[in-house]
Amino acid sequence: MSEYQYYEFLAVDRPLDARQQAEVRALSTRARITATSFTNEYHWGDFSGDPRRMMERYYDAHLYLTNWGTHRVMLRLPRALLDMNVAEQYCVGDEMSAWVSGKHLILDLTSEDESGEWDEDAEDSLSAIVGVRAELGAGDLRPLYLAWLSAFGRWEHDEDAFDYADEDELEPPVPAGLGSLSAGQRALADFLRLDADLLAVAAEASPAPVVVRDDPRRLAKGIAKLTETEKDELLLRVVRDQGAQVRMELLRRFRGEPGGDTGGLPRRSVAELLDAAAERRQEREREETARHAAEEARRERERALAREKKLDKLGRDEDGAWLRVNAMIGARKAVEYDAAVELLKDLRAVAERADRLGDFARRFALLRQEHLRKPSLIERFDRAGLDRPLPV
Repeated sequence: MSEYQYYEFLAVDRPLDARQQAEVRALSTRARITATSFTNEYHWGDFSGDPRRMMERYYDAHLYLTNWGTHRVMLRLPRALLDMNVAEQYCVGDEMSAWVSGKHLILDLTSEDESGEWDEDAEDSLSAIVGVRAELGAGDLRPLYLAWLSAFGRWEHDEDAFDYADEDELEPPVPAGLGSLSAGQRALADFLRLDADLLAVAAEASPAPVVVRDDPRRLAKGIAKLTETEKDELLLRVVRDQGAQVRMELLRRFRGEPGGDTGGLPRRSVAELLDAAAERRQEREREETARHAAEEARRERERALAREKKLDKLGRDEDGAWLRVNAMIGARKAVEYDAAVELLKDLRAVAERADRLGDFARRFALLRQEHLRKPSLIERFDRAGLDRPLPV
């Protein structure tokens, strides 16, 4: 495949107006642009726009994909929903970064794997991933931890990805629910190539998620406490196509800060996580090898039993089987020759079980002599070794 790059942007909280669409159209005449999306792919050349600037000015989500191994996703949230100090705990070099632009905080999550296989379905990932943006807005920090974990997971197949001093770095706070990811979080983990064994090890320190159920009466009380000025401002934002953002902000305010903080639990080092994942992987592979061996042994026993039943049945009608061999040879067709040879192999096995190989050898010698002028058949006899002694 030649060089390939895929760009996709989504506007979630507020669609682009005509002027904004014209501005992004100036960056690419070939892109598919709507009020809520921008999509383009390149088989040569490069995109002239700056994805970071486009996220700052226009869009809430971005996905970038190349056939040389780059997977990148960016998410923009209102600063009121995700504090920069919280996001910074999960930042790792270029793999997981965050910055503030105006009233927004932008996350940049990247996975590099030059040796990885091309995933043709990855282009459809943003629609599945974008849901984690609302989860982050609601206080669910699992997407941040997944990005942090994926970044250090790269170390397992790229020894130069980090310095050895980074082995002692402690993990950030482990959010609840790592063992039961949402569909969007699962899509994000897959897109960032997060190793399943590493995730399973990390999830061991993650408690069960707290189920949030919004009480309509509590929501009504929260709305009643809003001042007239606040209500006017919120309604104005809704009219200006910011309804989704207003909803996230209100729910976050009424629910309060998310619970399930695990900050008091011991935090593991990067080395401890990677070593535990390696041990888990080795144990899983040993179990899989043993399971496959047991399954193959079972199938072999079934094949042997079926073979014995087949030979028992054949042994009760050997003369009829020899007649069928002659009929097959008389058809003078390659497929019938092959079937005759297979039946002769079975007859030989029956004779061996009954300690009558001498009888088989005599009948086969007569059969071979009778058909010496059929070179194709004789070649099949020789290849099957029907007149050679059986191995001890």
